[in-house]
Amino acid sequence: MKDFYIGECARHENKVITSSFVVVAKQIKPKKTGEPYLALTLGDRSGQLEAKMWDNVEEVLDAFEQDDFLKIKGLINKYKNRFQLTVHKLRKLGDTEIDFADYLPKTTKDVDGLWQTLTGFVSSFQNPHLKSLVQAFMADPEIAAAYRNAPAAKTLHHAYIGGLLDHVVSLFRSCDLMCQNYPQINRDLLLTGAFLHDIGKIHELTYNHSFSYTTKGQLLGHMIIELEMLQAKLALQPGFPDELKTMIEHLIISHHGQYDFGSPKLPMFPEALMLHYLDDLDSKMEAMRAHFERESAFDSPWTSYNASLGRPLLNTWKFLAPKKVAPPEDPLATHDAELDESPDPTPALPGIEPRR
Repeated sequence: MKDFYIGECARHENKVITSSFVVVAKQIKPKKTGEPYLALTLGDRSGQLEAKMWDNVEEVLDAFEQDDFLKIKGLINKYKNRFQLTVHKLRKLGDTEIDFADYLPKTTKDVDGLWQTLTGFVSSFQNPHLKSLVQAFMADPEIAAAYRNAPAAKTLHHAYIGGLLDHVVSLFRSCDLMCQNYPQINRDLLLTGAFLHDIGKIHELTYNHSFSYTTKGQLLGHMIIELEMLQAKLALQPGFPDELKTMIEHLIISHHGQYDFGSPKLPMFPEALMLHYLDDLDSKMEAMRAHFERESAFDSPWTSYNASLGRPLLNTWKFLAPKKVAPPEDPLATHDAELDESPDPTPALPGIEPRR
């Protein structure tokens, strides 16, 4: 087990720590003098931390690469209100020296229970074509194993092992509730879109040492991958209606909701619009929850700036919590103190005795 986790920075501010990390990103940059320094992003299961190494850099430039594990000695401090690590020494670790569970965050929820929840929703489908399609994905052992383990994103939301499944189950619950309020929505179609909207993440992202993109993920993105996966499964579904196929494809390629966010098309029917908004809501709520968790040790109800949301956040639980009140003074102690304080004597004028 590691002795120090990134989530504990607040307790170790201005202290030198020695611990192990996975290298999420590595850059070699020039100082003003032209000499190189190392700019690293380090990770463990509790989060990520920016790190800089200023001295003796030439000795370690080629000693490690991204996704390697390092043992590092350095100083935890703050720069622009964010924790960072100033590296003094480092060395590369072998796989036998580390426990992989220390480095990748993982859902605290029961994965089997989440999968059963998903199975229950799908079994309630009324449309036989959509039910058969989703069950075909869930029955594929390779897809099912990856779906249960993959993160939902690299950093922005549900960025942990089991995050994709956690996100989709949460989305299913929201979709189911909204369908009760909007009976004109095709529930089976909406839930099918929710199941498939991020399934390409199982091939877009890699999560062996750290969360990063595969070559296929970099070149194609999860939406194109999802369309390929959909075509492969539909080839095994004889008689699947062309209209449903087209609508599922639109759900996939429009779920980001805006051209600027990577959607090649805007949502053009009710189920597509609802999928976009509920997906966006779930991802943002999780991003807030994770930010509050990262800064739980801070007293202030305001968090640091959240880059993905473009604002600092107010933790309402901290803000509304009863304020700490100083204990009341002991009245006896006050009384005794008053007794000890004799009044100043009345000043006497020269030659005149003070009045008794």
